[in-house]
Amino acid sequence: MELEGKHAFGSIGETRVTFVEKKIGEDRKDFLRKLLEYNGFEVLIEEEKRKTEEEPQLFTVGVTDMVFNPTIYIFERRLKTFDGKKMTQDYWFQRTADTNPHYWNNGSQ
Repeated sequence: MELEGKHAFGSIGETRVTFVEKKIGEDRKDFLRKLLEYNGFEVLIEEEKRKTEEEPQLFTVGVTDMVFNPTIYIFERRLKTFDGKKMTQDYWFQRTADTNPHYWNNGSQ
């Protein structure tokens, strides 16, 4: 997973959406849904089509806000964590619960 500057949009069902992430697992889908709804977005989920029943079910997550761009919202620190702190890229990707505003570690902590 990585953040892209490109604004990806399309439709889920009959509703126009900004795509947040595509082809993600159920745990990631649940995390993003809760996080985005906590931040005031209307979230739509679409199941990806599977070739066989043995393949894991993947999902596409979108929001109805056509201006939303995950990259911009994360780096401008517009999104909040569940405890009200400003979100970082590592929090978004569920790498850490730390919300320290530094986006890099130069080894001098």
